[in-house]
Amino acid sequence: MTEQTETATSETSVEDPLPRVDVVVATRNRPELLRVALDAIWNQTYAGEIVCHVVFDQCDPDESVARTSPTRTVQVTTNARTPGLAGGRNTGILAGSAPLVAFCDDDDEWLPTKVEKQVDALLADPAALTAVTGIIVLYADSAVPRVPRPEDMTLAQLVRDRVMEAHPSTVMVRRDALLGPIGLVDEELPGSYAEDFDWILSAAQAGPFAVVGEPLVKVLWGQSMFSQRWQTISDAVDHLVAKHPAFQEDPRALGRLYGRQAFALAALGQTRPALRQAWRTVRLNPRERRAYIAGAVALHLVSAERLMKIAHSRGHGI
Repeated sequence: MTEQTETATSETSVEDPLPRVDVVVATRNRPELLRVALDAIWNQTYAGEIVCHVVFDQCDPDESVARTSPTRTVQVTTNARTPGLAGGRNTGILAGSAPLVAFCDDDDEWLPTKVEKQVDALLADPAALTAVTGIIVLYADSAVPRVPRPEDMTLAQLVRDRVMEAHPSTVMVRRDALLGPIGLVDEELPGSYAEDFDWILSAAQAGPFAVVGEPLVKVLWGQSMFSQRWQTISDAVDHLVAKHPAFQEDPRALGRLYGRQAFALAALGQTRPALRQAWRTVRLNPRERRAYIAGAVALHLVSAERLMKIAHSRGHGI
């Protein structure tokens, strides 16, 4: 992870009855969605203090979203690090000093009890470094709940199945672990693609998770800026495979990533590279559906866009 040695001083400890919580919201040119996200953070039932750091990335900051009350603060800053989501998240992390840090994407919405229940979970389990909850996937007219199981949140399971139920907007982490064994968000990932997946793999290596088994975040599916950035996706897969040895140890896990890369290459119209990577995926895991989906796109039997819409409607990605 990048710059793991950076530190910030916590003014209160996580053992305090109501520890302060920093929330990092990185945003870029989505003012309407941002205000919904901020209202949900502001209206949490948690009785302790919440400080929200809104980081404007590659756009002018909107000072009008800043506000304060005795237990709530919304602060505005700009991304002072690598342009992109990873640099934006790290800017927000280092702007705060609370013992607990949470993330929220600017197009997601927390349910009112999210912070309260996660703080309770971390206080109840001192060994847990990170807490996650479930999500409600919103796409078109559908709302699909997805909740992670405690047994899902291991390194072996995470590399094999991304476990999108543990979405980045559900993450709350102890600051000392974030700035210590877990580390900041990797700013070297191409285009910040899969920065959340990369980070949660590092969190799994550092220590156990506390899982709140409820869907407590509304996630607006299909809005990701990566939906059509196929070359970035392909490059990021290479970065992840090189960085995390766990993929090399599990053919199914490696096949899942290579299947995604094959799909990205097919969507780019790179027929031969896509078919080669699809075949490589099949050799690793003949049951990996992404290999066959990528082959169908490469052979122009179906469009990548149509398959993405189908997957999103079911609360999944490719």
